[in-house]
Amino acid sequence: MHYIRNFCIIAHIDHGKSTLADRLLEFTKTVSEGKKKRNQLLDDMDLERERGITIKSHAVQMEYQHKNQIYILNLIDTPGHVDFSYEVSRSIAACEGALLVVDCTKSVQAQTISNLSLALKNHLVIIPILNKIDLSDSIPEDVMKEIMELVGCKMKDIIPVSAKNGLGINNVLDQIVTRIPAPKGDPKAPLQAIIFDSLYNPFTGIEVLFRIKNGYIRKGQKLRFMSTGKIYSAYDIGTLKLKHISKNQINTGDVGYVISGIKNTSEVKVGDTITDAKKPAKKAIQKFEEFKPMVFASIYPINSDKYEELRSSIEKLQLNDAALSFSPESSPALGFGFHCGFLGFLHMEVVKDRLEREYGISVILTIPNVSYRVYKKNDQKVLINNPSDFPEMEKLKKVEEPYVLVSIITKDNYIGNVMSLCIEKRGNMIGNHNYLTSKRIKLIFEMPLSEIIFDFYDKLKTISNGYASFDYNFIGYRNSDLQKITVLINHEKIEPLSLLAHKTKVFFLARKICQELSVLIPKHQFSIPIQISVSGKIIARETIKAFRKNVTDKCYGGDVSRKRKLLEKQKKGKKKMRKIGKVEIPSSAFITFLKIKN
Repeated sequence: MHYIRNFCIIAHIDHGKSTLADRLLEFTKTVSEGKKKRNQLLDDMDLERERGITIKSHAVQMEYQHKNQIYILNLIDTPGHVDFSYEVSRSIAACEGALLVVDCTKSVQAQTISNLSLALKNHLVIIPILNKIDLSDSIPEDVMKEIMELVGCKMKDIIPVSAKNGLGINNVLDQIVTRIPAPKGDPKAPLQAIIFDSLYNPFTGIEVLFRIKNGYIRKGQKLRFMSTGKIYSAYDIGTLKLKHISKNQINTGDVGYVISGIKNTSEVKVGDTITDAKKPAKKAIQKFEEFKPMVFASIYPINSDKYEELRSSIEKLQLNDAALSFSPESSPALGFGFHCGFLGFLHMEVVKDRLEREYGISVILTIPNVSYRVYKKNDQKVLINNPSDFPEMEKLKKVEEPYVLVSIITKDNYIGNVMSLCIEKRGNMIGNHNYLTSKRIKLIFEMPLSEIIFDFYDKLKTISNGYASFDYNFIGYRNSDLQKITVLINHEKIEPLSLLAHKTKVFFLARKICQELSVLIPKHQFSIPIQISVSGKIIARETIKAFRKNVTDKCYGGDVSRKRKLLEKQKKGKKKMRKIGKVEIPSSAFITFLKIKN
């Protein structure tokens, strides 16, 4: 236990965190020669490589020799995007130290501060690392001053590196060994191991990843999962290198995996504590907290026959993504599907892409929304996650929507653009802007969560030429004047297209939705009215004209009454068709509709 070091890497997105992890694996000879040229070794999803971001936490064990002593280094790589802060918090709970990576061409960013706060809250030892020092546009002196102010360290404590070229990596490894403390625990105490991740294997079932705080685990041992009370046998245990290494025993302070033949995904919960079934621990390592989703949307299979396959795929995906929650629902327009909870808009997009890539299921996503508190006149309080469940306005006493505290760091010459964007999104500035350096400013706003889940991040990057970053934290629910927008197509309500909007934006959105849907929905043999209803009143309308067929083309000569008779017959036929005809809404319309709200 004295020669074990558990640590994670925390940083803002695109600050070189995955590249640093690659060099650590390379310098400790954990990765073979044949794999050295491959980048993002711990990012095993194609989606992570294409987007250039880490989506999932990844654990790997390395061995490093320092002063003729072999040390075991357990690295838990973490995501950097604001949507995956839940992954970061789980990884931090299993560590004693953290490498804080800052890009010296971009300085300290919003998510850097957020992740650092999580690490300090868990009493982790922080090793600040200044990355990309070899680039011509780096400003190491300025960035070092920011790090010193942020962490409260001295300049000699900051390690300058170039993760791409391998400069300074040996120094990083030495500092991990000397500055990060060994894990504390009692090998003779009853077993306590915290679950920080889980994976689904089609051959062995669910693989549980854990960190032992007290006691040990032996192969064949009976284990109890404390939050569910379920008991399983440890058929296989081992440590986590790039490939699993099977072992007979894993001791206090170490990180490993256990395979118990678990098939039911609901029986493994990230954050739970594993203990011995015969001599259980008296209490869990920490209070088990269920994840609370912030953004909601429904997922439907494009092919209705794939419903059960979609259910199975979401259950397996949930194992590897504890932040995903779901429940069954149905829609007259889209059939059977699932109402899902996500961390944010990017998390939602990632889940959709993973379902299509990893499980081969094409899906439709409805409009994302947040959770609202509704107070009825009979004093009943209801939590609304789906706009289709929103009650009629005359039954409401008040409505509350979730608010977040948004921290934005940008250059001073973009402050006007950033403030305009935040005010447009119903933001309220808190206090005065704070200068981090002579040219970099931190702004704090209180904003509705619904206003930032769609394209706020993209717009922020656009107006600041990529020099702004943001982070947000939930601060509670507040009163809001919201109204439900209902879409009617051919006089039929399409609930998956319903949404809630602030009353100041209702008329603008209604016109925009009508115009967009009139283009997205193809023409039919009959005219199709598209209407937007708010509180039972139609406030906007567009009509998709029917296909035009000249039925009088075959009439030549004779009396004009022949043509009139044919036209009248066609008119009656189209009227009848409009009553019994079904409007086919293509899946692309729902996907494109996601962008209409903004």
